[in-house]
Amino acid sequence: MHATIIQKYSIAMKIILFFSFLSVSIAGIAQNTWSDNVAQIVYDKCSQCHHTGGVGPFPLMTYAQTSPMASAIQAAISSNAMPPWPPNNNFQQYSHDRSLSTAEKSALLDWIATGTPEGVAANTPPPPVYSGGVLLGAGDLEVQIPTYMSKALANGDDYACFAMPSGLTQDRVIRAVEIIPGNREIVHHALIYIDPSGNSLTDTIGGDCGAPNSADAKLVMGYTPGSSPLTLPAANPLKLGMTMLANSQIYFAMHYPAGSYGEYDSTRVIFHFYPPGETGIREVITEPVLQKWNMVIPPNQMTPVSAQYPPGTTGLPVDISILSVFPHMHLLGKTIKAFAIQPNLDTLKLIDIPSWDFHWQDFYFFKNIQKAEQGSILKATGTYDNTATNPNNPSSPPVTVYAGLNTTDEMFLVYAHYMLYQAGDETYNLDSLMNLSTNSIMEASQSESLFSVYPNPFSNGVNIYSPKLKSGDVLSIYIYDMQGKIVRKLMQNSAITANEFLIEWDGNSDSGENVESGLYYMSINRNGEFSNHRMVKQ
Repeated sequence: MHATIIQKYSIAMKIILFFSFLSVSIAGIAQNTWSDNVAQIVYDKCSQCHHTGGVGPFPLMTYAQTSPMASAIQAAISSNAMPPWPPNNNFQQYSHDRSLSTAEKSALLDWIATGTPEGVAANTPPPPVYSGGVLLGAGDLEVQIPTYMSKALANGDDYACFAMPSGLTQDRVIRAVEIIPGNREIVHHALIYIDPSGNSLTDTIGGDCGAPNSADAKLVMGYTPGSSPLTLPAANPLKLGMTMLANSQIYFAMHYPAGSYGEYDSTRVIFHFYPPGETGIREVITEPVLQKWNMVIPPNQMTPVSAQYPPGTTGLPVDISILSVFPHMHLLGKTIKAFAIQPNLDTLKLIDIPSWDFHWQDFYFFKNIQKAEQGSILKATGTYDNTATNPNNPSSPPVTVYAGLNTTDEMFLVYAHYMLYQAGDETYNLDSLMNLSTNSIMEASQSESLFSVYPNPFSNGVNIYSPKLKSGDVLSIYIYDMQGKIVRKLMQNSAITANEFLIEWDGNSDSGENVESGLYYMSINRNGEFSNHRMVKQ
């Protein structure tokens, strides 16, 4: 009898616990709707590529666009194929991180598993704004490649290189660079080099040009979908620049993806210079600090490789400040890691890419400047997969591969933006300081709208005004930066009580910090209708 009572009590408790768990689960699942939290995750981590006119194969800006792609999104997230973010975030922290957090990944997968509920459509947060045009203005020098037709068939990519004259008649110092794809739907990446020797050659014949033929050409910047213009800190306490010599060539290394045959592109790059004679600028050097050119990669095996600088045991002759790193391999690359061994034997972590993907390369700027002390030794290690099981292997069967400039050859390079160290460099936050160069952005003209924004540009605060709303209108007003990152939620699903509307943004973020100078977007949802304005903070 006693055992029976215990058994009944146990069964009852299990039933109670089951339904308690079920109710908690249902409550948790109910929170994951498009309008409540999923839309913002997609805006933040997917929309930079997946918007109309972007390089993503389909836009993900609305519920109607996103929900039919649920299966593809689930597969990409589960396999960590998307969003593309190769670096290991446990190794080092970078600006403009596109990776999904554990909570974000769980929310997306739960939303898909429960049938992609939309929630209340009117509560959908205002989306980021992608103009598809120039963000930093006209600049001082614009160089454009000739109109080019992609030769990338369904079974292969097209790599083309263009050596273009700069026409520069005097040395100038770069403070910002913006690459504008001529056709965002087919430009997978663009690498911009500067060749002061003028010896680089255009190569559009074989479809496999991966880099300049001239050893004097230096990589300055790269474009990948979702990347931002390079804006070096350009005001005290930190003024940085890169010198471009007169008569230099501008070299474009372009990548067009498989299936883009017949599409046309004419990518351009805009350089912004300091005024001639500007003082107090610290020179930033861009070069492959780690490289190996005597590689032999045999077929049908994994091959380790390493590089070191300086080559001896004495280490760096001076302290240096490292702003970014750009690891570079070709199709056989498997892993790559870069670090420094400091004189006290501590490890300065630079980058770790445990699963190399040739299709996603970029300069990774650190959140904070990294100091490599005098006597440090820079090192890079990596592996190459030259087996038939490597789906990217360009040769079947595999053949011996050597270092070279074409994509069917291999490279082992780690570029860096760096400069001579000055006391306090490691305390600078590049996330905020790199926004200072956007002061020169010119405000775009706005079309007729229910809302006006003034003063614009602004210094301390900006007013958002409309005399044409209706009492009961529901508003959400979000502020985004030029990378599509949310800065401030001014209003969220708030009903107004009068026809005349006025709200001020004080220039602070949601965390209460005063935002840096630069370009911002005000994105508005009024009763389910979206609009936006540009604002420039001085």
